[in-house]
Amino acid sequence: MRDRLGRMVVAVNRQGEAVTAEDLGVAGALTVLMKDAIKPNLTQSLEGTPAIVHAGPFANIAHGNSSIIADKIALKLADYVITESGFGADIGMEKFMDIKCRYSGLIPHVVVLVATVRALKMHGGGPKVVAGKPLAPEYTDENLDLLRKGMPNMVQHIENALKFGVNVVVAVNSFATDTPAEVELVRQAALEAGAMDAVVSRHWMEGGKGATKLAEAVVKACEQPSNFKFLYELNLPIKEKIEIIAREIYRADGVDYSPEAEAKIEQFTKLGFADLPLCMAKTHLSFTDKAEVKGAPRGFRVTISDIRASVGAGFLYPLLGTMRTMPGLPTRPVFYDVDLDLKTGKVVGLF
Repeated sequence: MRDRLGRMVVAVNRQGEAVTAEDLGVAGALTVLMKDAIKPNLTQSLEGTPAIVHAGPFANIAHGNSSIIADKIALKLADYVITESGFGADIGMEKFMDIKCRYSGLIPHVVVLVATVRALKMHGGGPKVVAGKPLAPEYTDENLDLLRKGMPNMVQHIENALKFGVNVVVAVNSFATDTPAEVELVRQAALEAGAMDAVVSRHWMEGGKGATKLAEAVVKACEQPSNFKFLYELNLPIKEKIEIIAREIYRADGVDYSPEAEAKIEQFTKLGFADLPLCMAKTHLSFTDKAEVKGAPRGFRVTISDIRASVGAGFLYPLLGTMRTMPGLPTRPVFYDVDLDLKTGKVVGLF
C-alpha cells in the first residue's frame, strides 16, 4: 500500500516530469493514516452468515470491484469465493479481468451473469422506469415479444465473458411477476448463446434456499476446464487498447477523441504511463456511451472526452461521453438526518 500511495502523481513540474507523493515525502504519512482504514469489517448476512466487507465496489465509478485483499482473505476461509465486479459485464467484468486479475494473479473459474426479465424487457424497448413510480404493465404482465427483443443484450454479455476463456452461468434473478414462460425464454436464450447453465434464482424471496440450485450450477461449472486470457497486451499503445475494448466489448465501429484526450494520450505516453491497463469509465445503462441507447446496438462510435491517470492504483481511466467520476448525491443527502442523541449518546438516523 505504501508503494502505491508513493506512486500517486499529484502534479507535473516545469520540465513536464511527474511529481509523486513520494517526491513530496508524504507517502509514509499517508500510509499511517490508512493503515487502520485498510482493515476489513466483519459483518453478517440476514441469515447469520459471516461476511467480510472490504473496500466496497462502488466507492468510485472507476472501480466497480471489491479489493484483492478481500478476495485473498475469503480464499483462505472458504472453498468457493464469489466476488462482485459491479455494473454491467461490459464495464465491471472487463475491469476485473484486465486490471484486477493482472495485479492479483488470481484467475476466475466462472462468470455468474445476472439477468432479469424486467431489465431485458427494458432493453427490448420497454417504457422508462422511474424510481418511486409504479412499474408499467409491460414489466409486470407476461410479454414474450418485448422480452425476445431485449434478449440480444444478454447474449452480447455472455459472448463478452466467453472471450476471456471463462465458463458462464446465468442467474435468472426472478421476481413474483415473472411468468414461467418468461424465465424459460431467458434460460433457453442463455444456453443457446453459450452459457454452461442458466438457473432461476429466487433468493430475494426465499433467502439462501432460493439460490441453492444456482450454487450447485456454479460448483459444477468450476469443475470444468477453462482457458483464461486477457483482452489486450499491456505494451500496446493507449489508443490501440481503447479501440480493442470498444470493438470487442461494446461492438463499436470506431472511437473518436476530443482534443483534451489526444493531449493526455501524448502526455501520458511521454511520462511512461502507456503500459498501464485501462479502466473505462462509461455509462452502465448501455453498450454505447449514451445511456438512452438500449439493447445490443450496432453501427455506432464512442467518444473519449478525457483520460485521467490513477498511477498509484495502477491504471489510466478514459472517460466516455459525458461521465461523472463520482456518483451524484440525491436532492436531500442522507447525512442531513444523521446525528447524535445528546441524552443517550446513541447515533440516530443512520439506518
